[in-house]
Amino acid sequence: MVLESIAKIIKVQLPAYLKKLPLPETIGGFARLTVSEWLRLLPLLGILALLGYLTIRPFLPKKKKQKDSLINLKIQKENPKVVNEIDIEDLKSASACYCRCWRSKTFPVCDKSHIKHNELTGDNVGPLILKKKIL
Repeated sequence: MVLESIAKIIKVQLPAYLKKLPLPETIGGFARLTVSEWLRLLPLLGILALLGYLTIRPFLPKKKKQKDSLINLKIQKENPKVVNEIDIEDLKSASACYCRCWRSKTFPVCDKSHIKHNELTGDNVGPLILKKKIL
């Protein structure tokens, strides 16, 4: 029953639809089409555009996922890894290491996720290290 319906659409209704379309014989004929004729062509043009896109889609360049993109775009790019140490007198522990790559599972504390991130992306981001200043 379903196959008969599909066969009827393909064999009868589709050819009848295509015969009624206002397809001009030359490229210049498209400029002379009226608005109502363009509206009758829209479903066919939409399907052709979709089929064209689906055909070329495997060959289009893949977009980088946000997860794999660079974080540090311009700070100390000449260094292999950007790590800043700051001495603070009032720091309670001897040192604290804070994440700047946004990949840490223990954010805001650094868990060295920047190492994998830098390998994947070629970035050079590193942690912010706060050290207790010894007077």
